[in-house]
Amino acid sequence: MKRTSLEAAQKPQDLGFRHTHLLGTEGLSASDINFLLDLADQYVTLNRKTEKKLDRLKGRTLINLFFEPSTRTQSSFEIAGKRLGADVMNMAVRTSAINKGETLIDTAVTLNAMRPDLLVVRHSASGAVQLLSEKVDCSVVNAGDGAHEHPTQALLDALTIRREFGEIQGLTVAICGDILHSRVARSNIHCLQSLGGRVRVIGPPTLLPSNPERFGVEAFYDLRSGLKGCDVVMMLRIQLERMSRSLVPSTREYFHYYGLDREKLSLANPGAKVMHPGPMNRGIEIDSTIADDRSISLIQDQVEMGVAVRMAVLHALNDRQLNGK
Repeated sequence: MKRTSLEAAQKPQDLGFRHTHLLGTEGLSASDINFLLDLADQYVTLNRKTEKKLDRLKGRTLINLFFEPSTRTQSSFEIAGKRLGADVMNMAVRTSAINKGETLIDTAVTLNAMRPDLLVVRHSASGAVQLLSEKVDCSVVNAGDGAHEHPTQALLDALTIRREFGEIQGLTVAICGDILHSRVARSNIHCLQSLGGRVRVIGPPTLLPSNPERFGVEAFYDLRSGLKGCDVVMMLRIQLERMSRSLVPSTREYFHYYGLDREKLSLANPGAKVMHPGPMNRGIEIDSTIADDRSISLIQDQVEMGVAVRMAVLHALNDRQLNGK
């Protein structure tokens, strides 16, 4: 597979990403996705060197605007921006005017007046990032909006899988757990299917959308049955409040039926790998002996790929700006 080099990507005529914003994986072509993954591959190599700093975004301003708490996503966008040479500001939402009743549109107008070049947004409401992108002049990256999408998580998952298996075409990936409320699941379904992967969703009926087959996936309500023939097992975080609302049984019962342990994993294909977007609820959705076993688990690889993918996204969107919208 042809890879996009950092040198080649410097040239506007070689630009392969034609979007002003990254709001979701739905609507991205296989070409769009592979361009970003190829570029991210180059940043993986850079990030493993002693000297990691570039001036790719020198003089550019990146604002991280997170209305929801985040550790991995926000920190990796901050690292990505700084490694590319951008001026990075993490906006403290809890102490800003937003927390005093300012509307999202007023916030967008205020931020736009500061003339940022790149804006990374996480919000609890589906569609909020799309709305904000329509009110600002800069490029916007969706870092997760409600139960809608989380595109960079799907891209880093795809990069992790591709580096492990060589390609995604023909692989069977099982996404397990709370599919109904998961933006990670939605973005991964679009992304993996675009790259030729076969996607299954597995979970209790209360945590799967109605008629899940409409998304082009196979649906299973039994983890053991669903894992048979899978190459990748992607576990999702269970939000504990779902249990208090009787959407799932107790934590003990949930782990018995839907938690991943070695016995259940043995039903997947030989050499199957395990993933989790984090943060993990150990002993509820995944057993620690699996999560910490580097011969099986790709969880730490996912974290590493997150920085590289976010560097690639910022790089591509910046080039799009320079090349003209």
